[in-house]
Amino acid sequence: MKKHIPNTITSLNLISGCIATYWAFQSNYELALLFIVIGAVFDFFDGMSARLLHVSSPIGKELDSLADDITFGFAPSAIIFSWLCGYDFHELPSPIAFIMPFLAFIMAAFSALRLAKFNLDERQAMGFIGLPTPANALFWGSLIVGGGEFLASSPLYIYGVIIMVLVFSYLLISEIPMFALKFKTWGWKGNEVKYIFLLTCIPLLMILGVSGLAAIIAWYVLLSACTQRH
Repeated sequence: MKKHIPNTITSLNLISGCIATYWAFQSNYELALLFIVIGAVFDFFDGMSARLLHVSSPIGKELDSLADDITFGFAPSAIIFSWLCGYDFHELPSPIAFIMPFLAFIMAAFSALRLAKFNLDERQAMGFIGLPTPANALFWGSLIVGGGEFLASSPLYIYGVIIMVLVFSYLLISEIPMFALKFKTWGWKGNEVKYIFLLTCIPLLMILGVSGLAAIIAWYVLLSACTQRH
């Protein structure tokens, strides 16, 4: 019986992603973000339960990647797509204007590519190479929830979001080393970057609210790029 527990938790992650996608298409970005967060919680516990119960399996690994692409790839892409559909792109020719919101799904494809790469990359035991898909999903969900109205106020910001989709798609498969919040020891030495990151998260959330989560992910990427590349 215990061998089915991790896969059940992974399936709950996938279901959370499906529900998040539904709410994204309904333009209820708050609930979409909530179910992405719920999916992230399940994603954390499925791997932990597999290790604790000693029931890791190849099918679990494949199921985990599939669930992650739905929750952390397709769901945030659906949020961006739905949000972009609220802008008519009247300054562009009709065929191009129609295509613009669909550019959001480029990120879903790059998320799948990142997950496939992660499964084969043995360098990512204590850190990441490229932006993890959960971090990417939390960035976009919190950005649209916390700053969507502001970003929709100007065509400049709208096109800026589209450019950011392309940038973050690249970050997903980039060779930029990014730290993971895994500790071999709890001392300051050797964990300076992790502690600095954690200490800045609380004030960002307190000052910026939901948008603070997007700021935290952006800070994570910047801090990783500045300190982990060698």
